Amino acid sequence: MQDVVQWLKEHGNLKIIDEPLDVELEIPHVAYIEVKKEDSRPLLFTHPINKAKGIEYTMPVLMNIFASKALTQKIFGKHPDELADGIDALLKLKPPKGLKATLQMLPKALSLKNVFPKRLTKRGRCQEVIVPKAQVDLDTLPILKTWEEDGGAFITMGQVYTQSLDGQMQNLGMYRLQQYDKNRLGMHWQIHKDASHFFDQYQKAGKKMPITVAIGGDPLYIWCGQAPMPYGMFELLLYGYARNANAKLVKSISNDIYIPHDVDVVIEGFVDPTLTEIEGPFGDHTGYYTLKEPFPVMEVETITMKKNPVFQATVVGKPPLEDKYMGWATERVFLPMLKPMAPDLIDYNMPENGVFHNLILAKMKTLYKGHALQFMHAFWGVGQMSFVKHALFVGEDAPELEESQALTLHILNRLDKDKILITKGIVDHLDHSSDEQFVGGKLGIDATGDEVAQGLDSLLSDKALEAKIKAILPDVTAIKQYFTQSKNPLCVIQIDKQTSMKEEIPKLASLAPHIKVLIIIDQANNDIEDAYMLVWRVVNNIDASRDVQLEPFISIDATSKSTLDGFTREWPKDTLCTKSVLDSLQEKGIIDIDEAFIKKFGLLDF
Repeated sequence: MQDVVQWLKEHGNLKIIDEPLDVELEIPHVAYIEVKKEDSRPLLFTHPINKAKGIEYTMPVLMNIFASKALTQKIFGKHPDELADGIDALLKLKPPKGLKATLQMLPKALSLKNVFPKRLTKRGRCQEVIVPKAQVDLDTLPILKTWEEDGGAFITMGQVYTQSLDGQMQNLGMYRLQQYDKNRLGMHWQIHKDASHFFDQYQKAGKKMPITVAIGGDPLYIWCGQAPMPYGMFELLLYGYARNANAKLVKSISNDIYIPHDVDVVIEGFVDPTLTEIEGPFGDHTGYYTLKEPFPVMEVETITMKKNPVFQATVVGKPPLEDKYMGWATERVFLPMLKPMAPDLIDYNMPENGVFHNLILAKMKTLYKGHALQFMHAFWGVGQMSFVKHALFVGEDAPELEESQALTLHILNRLDKDKILITKGIVDHLDHSSDEQFVGGKLGIDATGDEVAQGLDSLLSDKALEAKIKAILPDVTAIKQYFTQSKNPLCVIQIDKQTSMKEEIPKLASLAPHIKVLIIIDQANNDIEDAYMLVWRVVNNIDASRDVQLEPFISIDATSKSTLDGFTREWPKDTLCTKSVLDSLQEKGIIDIDEAFIKKFGLLDF
């Protein structure tokens, strides 16, 4: 992929938008809407501008590179399952016994020669233009502001290259970077990330930490940056394996970090470990704003670039988004890497409306009682899987994990209070629902085995059940039952919340003959008919140790939490589009959406 734009024109149905559009809100809103369509396409904005700063940028903005499964597969050059098969074979390699076994293994051993990055001694294409420190101006880059309440403009597809203090380990991560001014960026590496571990080393030594941020080049660089590689392994090893070609690296101009020779833009600098600055808020991939928090600051030393660079960016917010397809590839490729710690694992799926770390579905061979419990603890105890909040396990007789309707019915027919595990553990840096940051509730459901014997005693219609519920809780505004044909129907109720649900749920005990699973959501900004977005809301908003009760029936309190609930942290807002921007884009003919689309994906308040 020497020319990604040309490749996308030929293979990705690239949509080119020549209308001058603002990097603040307009371009991100167009990309946000496009990626939610069934026929989503990559986008090239040829005339980005910044109205507030009076800037007309000279480089175009490329977005939605991973626009679909089909395009993601083309970027890889093969189905990710094929790549996984290769990794699986490598993991199973054993020392050969005898000459015949040695000869049989030789082709696999030779294939490793392309895995390791190759360091070039000359400058790369990414260094055709060199901007010295005195002339550095981040305003020359079309950095996007995605959401109205974002703390500023953010680089959203930066490849952040770092190395350990002793220079023995390199890391590639994909972290957002807030632009503070012409030569400073906020480094949002979360506390659990490898770059943060390196930072700790420099901080203890009292030394500045070198950093190089690359933008553009082969899209696989971006994918590698978010891949959950084991600690200490350089992510570009995965690039070499996927491409069957060494990643070609060149040394940064102002530090000793090596980066791919063919990226479009390179930002080099240092972090002073004694300095932090407030970063955020930022509308993140959870669909919520992450709150203001101090993070290290990168002081830019130089910027280099190709002669005709393209600025790559992504947009994050409520699903579905580009990370859906990047995550799909990651999920497929890394399946074999889970099997050594869970050898009876058949498959797993992390649905994008579970924002990946909030929900995992797994299919397994169950060989003995408690086997699923063993898997839960294994998953919660290793690498990035340890951040998963909710894990649901089914047996090998279950439907395919992406067949959401059939799978949900299968699970509900096997849902048993005695096979639900609620515990505590580490949670993602971005999780907002736990009472304290980084530690929160975990929910595990063992839906392996046979169907439960007992269903509802008495199934009522939605109208009849609503009347009974409202007689007890008058603040309920609507109800809807899902999967009434199952042994454990779901009863979703909307409420104009006035008090803690812990006080309200026991009042419904008399309705236990008619309710198996109760899910409570706020009236505001929730469509009780939209199951896809209800899953997103529920898994975001609950801490199982606080919000899941098993008596008088299974209840899940997915309302926003406040001092009413004894919750003392700040509860963040949803990411919402700016109506005036949507209206303007509609008038220009850049987007074409209706009220149903807006409501379906929660683009605006309702």
